[in-house]
Amino acid sequence: MNLNDLAANVLQQQRSTPDLIADALREAIVRGIFQEGQSLRQDEIATQFGVSRIPVREALRQLEAEGLVTLHLNRGATVSALSPTEAQEIFEIRSALEVKAIQLAIPKLTASDLEKATVILEKTDQTIDAGMLAKLNWEFHETLYKSAERPRLLTIIKTLHLNVDRYVRLQMSQMDYLERSQKEHYQLLEACQQHDTKAAVRLLKKHIDIAGEQLVTYLQQNIHS
Repeated sequence: MNLNDLAANVLQQQRSTPDLIADALREAIVRGIFQEGQSLRQDEIATQFGVSRIPVREALRQLEAEGLVTLHLNRGATVSALSPTEAQEIFEIRSALEVKAIQLAIPKLTASDLEKATVILEKTDQTIDAGMLAKLNWEFHETLYKSAERPRLLTIIKTLHLNVDRYVRLQMSQMDYLERSQKEHYQLLEACQQHDTKAAVRLLKKHIDIAGEQLVTYLQQNIHS
């Protein structure tokens, strides 16, 4: 799949043009079609989508707010590179916010929520595609947090996931990481099923902290060496 395919897919949706373009570019970045540091030329993107540069510029601003793109004065836009220090900070923030989300959510989790989370984990067991694994990973966490009824908090958490999604996809392709992550997901789900907030908080914090440590190590050894 390339940017043309992604553009064709999103343009079929009934949404604003900048949002559609942002969706395609975001997917291109997390899939690795656009590499970190790569220049994103507004005129070329506008031509591919058959639009003016104005909606492209708005889309790039959206991606800048999400931390995926860096806009340079008079030099256009480039795909942001995530440093080990930035990754560590993102996971520290994730840990604090997601722990709060799960604390708020557990008393309100329904049987339907828990069944949905179970189905997502079962799908994950049957999947080997890194992109789908990353998508299911977010869906699992989102399903557990939605009951907190804190939409702004959930939006912030989702943005933090997007910041590291392209690197998490690389981690997901490693079987040892996936097996450990799935084991921790099932343990977290069990704590939620028992409405054991204390255990859920402990398991979730450990899950996020270890993932963050592994990503920082990966970035130090493979991306910025």
